[in-house]
Amino acid sequence: MFSFLHLAFLYFPEDKSEYIPVVIELVVLMVICVLVFRWLLKKSKKDAEKAKVLEERIMQTKQDKLK
Repeated sequence: MFSFLHLAFLYFPEDKSEYIPVVIELVVLMVICVLVFRWLLKKSKKDAEKAKVLEERIMQTKQDKLK
């Protein structure tokens, strides 16, 4: 009935040194994720600042036209 819960696909090696490459890869990928996340935050701040400047310029132009 619940054959999809069978955990035979899991592999736990007897020799624990086989975990070393996996841990190294995990650490490298986590560092890359953190760097990409920080880059996206910085880019987002810069884009928000550009949008704010553009919005202010548009509003100023709109007010000048109304005068």
